[in-house]
Amino acid sequence: MKTYIALLRGINVSGQKKIKMIDLKTMFENLGFTSVITYIQSGNVVFQSASQTTGSLSILIHKGIEDRFGFDVPVLVLTRDTLAKIHQNNPYRERLDSGEIEDKKMYFTLLSGESDASAVEELTSTSYEPEEYVITKNAVYFFAANGYGRTKLNNNFFEKKLQCTATTRNLKTVSKLLELSNL
Repeated sequence: MKTYIALLRGINVSGQKKIKMIDLKTMFENLGFTSVITYIQSGNVVFQSASQTTGSLSILIHKGIEDRFGFDVPVLVLTRDTLAKIHQNNPYRERLDSGEIEDKKMYFTLLSGESDASAVEELTSTSYEPEEYVITKNAVYFFAANGYGRTKLNNNFFEKKLQCTATTRNLKTVSKLLELSNL
């Protein structure tokens, strides 16, 4: 069995697409997944499955949510190793460790696929100071200097600009998911 992390986008936000975590856990178990753990209400699920591709797992979970709850919810599935590499390769790590950047202002926008190269080039040549970001193949590392609630550089911004589906998690959530997935 391999450990995976499913990130659901847009559930339990402002009263929209409400799914209780106990019901989500049951749905995952009914799909045949084991060692299912949910974390906070925003749709983070750690689980184990016999080897399948992350793409096929995303499709299976998406369909399961649609069938069980009636919601069209984007689902991004990562292996534990992939999320660990994203976390370890954080270009802001030294600044976080030194206290120059507050942990609570560090975000990871995780991308479902490769973003448009010309869009990446355009974004990397544009400054949105004091906010900072670094775009990689599968993530945008984002320092929200004024706080995520006040930024215009939110998940929708990066999805639109990079032309791919994405979901954003803060550093605390990514760290906790790695801890929970250390099965």
